[in-house]
Amino acid sequence: MSERLEDIAAAIVADGKGLLAADESSGTIKKRFDVIGVESTADSRRDYREMMFRTREAMTRYISGVILYDETIRQKAADGTPLVDIIKAAGAIPGIKVDAGAKPLAGFPGDTVTEGLDGLRERLTDYYKLGARFAKWRAVIDIDQAKGVPSANSIGSNAHALARYAALCQEAGIVPIVEPEVLMDGAHDIDTCYDISKATLIKLYDELHAARVVLEGTILKPNMVLAGRKSGKVSSPEEVAEKTIRLFHQTVPAAVPGIAFLSGGQEDEEATANLNAINAIGPHPWKLTFSYGRALQAAPQKAWSGKASNVPAGQAAFTHRAHMNHLAALGKWKASLEQAA
Repeated sequence: MSERLEDIAAAIVADGKGLLAADESSGTIKKRFDVIGVESTADSRRDYREMMFRTREAMTRYISGVILYDETIRQKAADGTPLVDIIKAAGAIPGIKVDAGAKPLAGFPGDTVTEGLDGLRERLTDYYKLGARFAKWRAVIDIDQAKGVPSANSIGSNAHALARYAALCQEAGIVPIVEPEVLMDGAHDIDTCYDISKATLIKLYDELHAARVVLEGTILKPNMVLAGRKSGKVSSPEEVAEKTIRLFHQTVPAAVPGIAFLSGGQEDEEATANLNAINAIGPHPWKLTFSYGRALQAAPQKAWSGKASNVPAGQAAFTHRAHMNHLAALGKWKASLEQAA
């Protein structure tokens, strides 16, 4: 595997392959485990993730890389093999979440800014030695029109932090995944999501250029253009695709090799159907694929439910979701394939 940033970025968005986002914080994975009645311990978290990383078919055919949490990148499998080595043996690239989470933005109620730049240069050096070749930083942009959220300062502060993070990653030989997530939690309509996403991406690429980030060695991890969940409106995959692609043509430079969507709270099949519709109207200047957490993991989590005897069922569920999203990344998914499984 070449160590050039451009080659690593190209491998992350190889045809029909996408990212497994397995970087849930300890708090988030505890909530997911509570749902399936599993106690969240270092061992149970390790066993669950090891189950996915050892799913040969999914990992070799459909998954290009795995975003890890600090705990996981340092963990060993039950047999003593570092989890990073299991990922590499499947031909996938280990990556790492490096931000310290979104914190309230002083002076701007309802807005947040992601922290974690202090000491990042040293942490990236450490992660590189541990095997990480890409990283992820998530900025969170909420929409609450009644409260004037997001403010221009929130968008600007988050875009600036993403650019500083990206420059530090490239200095360390690590591909930065820049994730400006416009949340789908609000009561806004799809056009408001479009407008806020556009303002965010324009500011993001201004800041990346100013920070001298080499775009060919980056990946964008954005939201799709969707109506807020509290609006009561669900857009068709065709409308989501049309608006999302129009947004990118207006804001994302063609130098960016690929765009790996977050699922952002979409249901499993919804995230797959929308990705498929986006790829069905190609060709596009960028590869368009998935970087899904819950939309890849909810089914295998439930099938596994913390029991060693359920590992084959969990792996089958993971393989199925990875396969469906592989097809969607090629624009070849059909709803009937879900029933066939």
